[in-house]
Amino acid sequence: MLQQSIKYLPGVGRVRAQLLEQELGLKTFEDLLNHFPYRYIDRTKFYKINELGAVNTDIQLTGKISRITEVGSGRKKRLTAIFEDETGQLELVWFKNYQYLIKKILPNQIYVVYGRPTLFNHKLNIAHPEVETLEERKKKSFLKLQPVYPSTEKLIKKGFNTRLWTQIMSGLFKETGLNFKESLPLEILEELKLLDKNQALFNIHFPQNINLLHKAQTRLKFEELFYLQLQLLQKNLQHKKKIKGHIFEKIGPYFNKFYHDIIPFDLTRAQKKVLKEIRADVKSGAQMNRLLQGDVGSGKTIVAMLSMLMAIDNQYQATLVAPTEILAQQHYKGLKTYAEALGLNIHLLTGSTKQKERQVIHTQLEDGSLNLLIGTHAIFEGKVQFKNLGIAIIDEQHRFGVAQRAKMWQKNLIPPHMLVMTATPIPRTLALTHYGNLDISIIDELPPGRKPVQTLHRYRKDKPKILEFIKKELKKGQQAYIVYPLIEESEQLSYQDLTRNYEKIKEFFKETDFKISMVHGKMKPENKEIEMLKFKNNETQIMVATTVIEVGVNVPNASIMLIESAERFGLSQLHQLRGRVGRGAAQSYCILMTDYKLSQEARTRIETMTATNDGFKIAEVDLKLRGPGNILGTQQSGLMQFRIADIIKDAPLMHTARQFAYQLLQEDFYLKHPKHKQVRYFLQKQVQKTGFWNLIG
Repeated sequence: MLQQSIKYLPGVGRVRAQLLEQELGLKTFEDLLNHFPYRYIDRTKFYKINELGAVNTDIQLTGKISRITEVGSGRKKRLTAIFEDETGQLELVWFKNYQYLIKKILPNQIYVVYGRPTLFNHKLNIAHPEVETLEERKKKSFLKLQPVYPSTEKLIKKGFNTRLWTQIMSGLFKETGLNFKESLPLEILEELKLLDKNQALFNIHFPQNINLLHKAQTRLKFEELFYLQLQLLQKNLQHKKKIKGHIFEKIGPYFNKFYHDIIPFDLTRAQKKVLKEIRADVKSGAQMNRLLQGDVGSGKTIVAMLSMLMAIDNQYQATLVAPTEILAQQHYKGLKTYAEALGLNIHLLTGSTKQKERQVIHTQLEDGSLNLLIGTHAIFEGKVQFKNLGIAIIDEQHRFGVAQRAKMWQKNLIPPHMLVMTATPIPRTLALTHYGNLDISIIDELPPGRKPVQTLHRYRKDKPKILEFIKKELKKGQQAYIVYPLIEESEQLSYQDLTRNYEKIKEFFKETDFKISMVHGKMKPENKEIEMLKFKNNETQIMVATTVIEVGVNVPNASIMLIESAERFGLSQLHQLRGRVGRGAAQSYCILMTDYKLSQEARTRIETMTATNDGFKIAEVDLKLRGPGNILGTQQSGLMQFRIADIIKDAPLMHTARQFAYQLLQEDFYLKHPKHKQVRYFLQKQVQKTGFWNLIG
């Protein structure tokens, strides 16, 4: 019955059914049943006219109606009336179907008026209010909590008001007879004291009281999150069961020598914990598929090197892939010193690698004498073949598509272990949602002895002082970034732009004293890399740039980051930019320069940046400010639009749902037990749906 078309539902019909499908994608009884209200109006509350300034919702008032007048002519004809209580008065107006009201409304009678107040010509009015006498209302049985459904402008114009939605939903429950299949196991319902499916669905649409409404919402949110986690975990566990991986049986001489004799510092507790997780994966016999999150400077590269040495100790090859040539060169330069100290053969492969050198790399990869290959997208090319690739590490994984990462699988008969790394901290709740099919490791502490970057907020009037401060630091031998949000001046925006200010910076610092580089997104890649290398090699002391340096070169000597028009940047961008400094021994500074006039959201971003250096705390604030739909950007467009759950507000429920989903799969992975028949049925329905479920991965 739930798959029947809504055109057969009383009060809908063919025309309205077409409208609901076009506007909201509602086709079947089931679609309508799962079209939940997004808020509720408390019909027990009465307002006074002098309280309406702060109200932006449907409300009800009691008072008298006077001066009923028909005004205008033709299509502009309307009925107006004055409504008043002891605190003031407002206008009521009806544009059509009002003839019955002229006879119904009597002077000196107390009426209940229900509608949404708006301001027109600086005066309060309510358009098309519902009007009934106090006596009529007392006799009427109605929902104290009136549901308000998601709608569209077109539907509202076609008469889909609260009354019609309630009528349609009442018809739906009469047709279905409140006989819905339970979708959660009985033991979960009992343990968490959740409402059953029938009670939950009825009380989400027709809440009997506020307590039952909250219970219905909790039950339906849990169900949504439970089936999300059930699919993600099943996919993850199935991957481990089906996809065999190389077994790294031993920790050998390369790992031990590097760990005990070469690393010039002690690993943090977080790094050691992550290495244990990776070690458990690579000796399990299943292919590792792990996401490594670590803030800028948290030591992911050392973890990557030790992971690759696990492979090399077991006679396998290893590779590390970076999104840009300059980042690949940076990794190569850092790891080459370690590899040579261990007597390992290491090479760099990028788009600009000479053909002669490529031949050497191809030969050594295929005969197994090349232990470690660092590179860019060039490694994904079909002609690049390893003899025995054991582990592939992808840096800044969000820069690579799933298809590119999948090419690594084709390098071996048995796919290599995959470790994907990101320096963009993702809130744990969001990671569980979007990367739930990966195992997740987090490095959430910085190495000891690093001086935290001092983050300061300054206004534009302070710029001369800031530039003097930068000059003073440059004279000490330091380097500085100056970052702008725009490349060319915009007529609409008053923000400082790169090209105009580059000349001013040159004038202030006088190029005879200090050399200046400029980098932006419109430059050719080769020119951009030349300028970045100049800065890295201290041939230039100032880098004037846009956010292209957000993920990029490691310059320990750069100790100052000035971000102009910082209010224009998102929190994650600001945090990534700040991560370009604080990599050397000197005290580093990040200066956020803004106008005095800031929106509340911009002020929150600036205050968050000055209050903490913790990328995970910043990511949580970012999630609250921006919402889950866009925090990961277009690369991660598979993020689900939930029907009722909210991954920010319902984070504790998400973790509970994951825990129960995991327990269920440990007990009955394929859901074959008769008591899990309904769970299997509902899970299969979810898998068949297009959209989010098929995009994860």
